[in-house]
Amino acid sequence: MTAPYPAGAGPLVTDTEPVSEGSGEPVILDGRSLTGADVAAVALRGARVVLADEVLPRLARERAVVDDVVDRRVPTYGLTTGLGSRSSYALPREELARFSVRTVRGRANAVGDPLPVPVVRAALVARVNGLAGGGSGISAEIVPLLVGMLNARVHPLIPGTGSIGASDLCQMAHAGLVVIGEGRAEYRGEVLDGGTALRRAGLAPAELGPKDGHVLCSASPLAAGHGGLVLHGAAALLTLAQAVTALTFEGFRANTSPLDARVLGLRPAPGQSRAAAELLAFLEGGELTDPRRARRVQDPVSLRCAAQVHGALHAALDFAGAALDPELNGSGDNPVVLAAAEDTGGTGGEPSGVPGGEPGGVPGEVLSSGNFHTPALALSFDTLALALTQTAALSAERMRRLLAPALSGLSANLSPYGPERSGFAPLAKTAQALVAEIRLLSAPVSTDPRHGADGVEDDSTNASLGARRLSTMLVRLRQLLAVEAVTAAQAVDLAAPAVLGCGPALLHRAVRALVPPLDDDRSCGADVDRVSEDVLGSDEVLDALRALLEGAP
Repeated sequence: MTAPYPAGAGPLVTDTEPVSEGSGEPVILDGRSLTGADVAAVALRGARVVLADEVLPRLARERAVVDDVVDRRVPTYGLTTGLGSRSSYALPREELARFSVRTVRGRANAVGDPLPVPVVRAALVARVNGLAGGGSGISAEIVPLLVGMLNARVHPLIPGTGSIGASDLCQMAHAGLVVIGEGRAEYRGEVLDGGTALRRAGLAPAELGPKDGHVLCSASPLAAGHGGLVLHGAAALLTLAQAVTALTFEGFRANTSPLDARVLGLRPAPGQSRAAAELLAFLEGGELTDPRRARRVQDPVSLRCAAQVHGALHAALDFAGAALDPELNGSGDNPVVLAAAEDTGGTGGEPSGVPGGEPGGVPGEVLSSGNFHTPALALSFDTLALALTQTAALSAERMRRLLAPALSGLSANLSPYGPERSGFAPLAKTAQALVAEIRLLSAPVSTDPRHGADGVEDDSTNASLGARRLSTMLVRLRQLLAVEAVTAAQAVDLAAPAVLGCGPALLHRAVRALVPPLDDDRSCGADVDRVSEDVLGSDEVLDALRALLEGAP
């Protein structure tokens, strides 16, 4: 059995934590093969990025198409015409470069606190990779500047609110400002104006040509990059949720019959067999893999159906991963630039023509595109939010079942003194508060009312918002799982099984290294925070749990 999501997951690090110093192999950007793991490596661990050898020649060929369209004055959206509702307005030739600069300045309208640096880095690497794959027609020298900004850690200050999912225009324009030496950027812990930050990093601002300004603002790299981070985090959190559930199984002395592959095969719901196999892998080496060692014939649904709920989260992650990949490795530009094939230049040996122009000798064409629109990505983020909420609700209910003597067979509220002490009963309120916040954040964002630019831009997806709220959900879910882990560790101490499964034993040791068993009543909030940060947030613990899954039969 292999660990889940090997290509997109790594140690659980939230996007609010500082970026590590870059180490290890660089991430090569070719526009075709960027993964969630690559995004996390650049955004969270500071990995360097390198353009593949074929990228700059590809960009040069496409730029020749742009130059040809400009020279022949072909009406082309955002290149020789205005944008949005002004798309019928033809721009004077001498205005095209200045229009690029005005495009960036005029769209830098996001508001609020700046996005965390890891999110900015994720957006930049997603945009560079999208440009590297072709389709934008951007001036070739701008892409190495963006790479230089990532590697030198020049991080544009991008306000947190401004995207409606029809490209991340109003937020990515703030990155574009730094590219031209304006705006603000963080460099080595200091916030500077964009030009100063570039100069201190040994970089020079770019001179924009026709179309460049629109390219710097367009596509959906913020939604894609941030989406890569939250999928990375959600996959890691699912592994932790499985391990915490296994710890609760041990304290409750749960019945593992519902995890039997023969049972699950009779109704093979998406992901449930994978989740059940992982739970059994964590329980391996203990007594509970034999259902006859269970304390009850039939457990509450929160234990009995853990594989079904966690399996649904597996399926939601699969859906989100499939929706994210083309956003990380595709062109979200409008219009798109198609360079002629290198060998013959087009069908029948002639380069394909720009509509309205002569076909012979034309290096390619520019076509209108809807690739900036992200409905599948937004829908997958909404689906993932709902799946995380189901997982959260189950965790809180398992914790509450451990407190009930009639169900758990343990002392009331897991206090060794019984009902004369509060034990963990007050902590159940904290669990419910966390579930309430997670549930609030799970409201779909892809179905909000639309608006348009004079009826032209009349649909949007809110994909970036969908990713941003997932970040908060993951933090709250990790805290909730820490509540369950602290409670389950106490249940294991009271149940005193002869031997624990490998996963619960690992997690129990990690919890007890930081938090002593509950004797008399004490404050447990600080215990939960320690377990959330230093156990469930530990690279070492997560890697050890994944190793157990990788070594399972």
